[in-house]
Formats: sequence, structure tokens, C-alpha cells
Amino acid sequence: MPPKVRVTKEQIIAAGLELAREAGSEAINARAVARKLDCSTQPVFSNYAAMEALQADVRRAAEAVYGECMAQAARRRDCPPYKAIGLAYIGFARREPELFRWLFMRDRSGEAVPDEREENAPVIRLIRELTGLDEDRAWLFHLEMWIFVHGVGAMLATGYVDWDEALVSDMLTDMFQGLRARFGVGKEGP
Repeated sequence: MPPKVRVTKEQIIAAGLELAREAGSEAINARAVARKLDCSTQPVFSNYAAMEALQADVRRAAEAVYGECMAQAARRRDCPPYKAIGLAYIGFARREPELFRWLFMRDRSGEAVPDEREENAPVIRLIRELTGLDEDRAWLFHLEMWIFVHGVGAMLATGYVDWDEALVSDMLTDMFQGLRARFGVGKEGP
């Protein structure tokens, strides 16, 4: 009778995710995962012939954590939807600095670049509804806003600043209103 499997692939991924949260993606290796699971490295190597495959699965798990954060933002009713997206991104950076750095602050040279317009089509539609801008100008509006949002997130994730959500919320409103003025959009809206 074969021995009962004690450590599952899901447990290995969860342990890798814990390591990434605690010390960054560089901390993910067979020994560290085995230590986290209180087992030998054998179950890790039984499931993963290469650490790159484990890293990829753990990154997908980190992306799922981020995705849930964005899904929660979509359900918020206490602020406008576009602002909720920005606050969620920044909140993720604050709560999960190591995952934020791994997902959004790594060297991406050599990676396939997604079609940003297609990936952000729902957000661009939302901006068009809020502002009345055409697609190209709504895209530029979003890029400028997102540079600001990412910058705040990066400063929080790296410990450069420690701003509370109220201040960040006011700053997002100011930036949004400033872009509305720059793009010649009226006063109504968020």
C-alpha cells in the first residue's frame, strides 16, 4: 500500500505564498517551503521538478489575492467606483507590501506585455461615463491617474511614507478633479 500523501500541492503553494508575504518572492525555495510545512523537501520536489514552476503557481496565488482585493473594491458603496479601484490598489500595497512589490514593481523586461487598453477596457468605459471624454482621452486620463495611484502605492509598499486612507482618499479626489479640469470636463461627478 503506497504511503498516504501528507503534503498537498495546495499546501505547498499556500506555504510559498506565506513566505512571499513575509520576505518576498526570493524567499521561496524548497527548503523554506519544507520548513514552513514541517516536512522534508521530498513533497516539494515530488510536486515541482523546478522552482520556477512553484514560483509561477505562487505568483498566480498572489494574483488571486490581488484579484479578491479588486473584487471587494467593486462591491464598495461608500465611494465612487473609480476611486474605489484606486483605493483598493493602494490598500493592497499597504497591507501586502511584499506581494505588491512582486506583482507590480518587478523587472518585466522579457515578459509578454498585455494589451493594456483591452485589459483596462472596463475602467476606460467608466471614465468615459464619468467625464464624457472620447476613448483616447479617457485612456490618457486613466494613465495619468494610474501613475499617481501607483506612485502612492509604491511609496507605501516601500515604507517611504505612511499616509492613512483618509489622506490618500483626499489626494485621489484632488488628482481626479485636477485631471478633470485639465481635460476640460465639467464639475459634476465624483
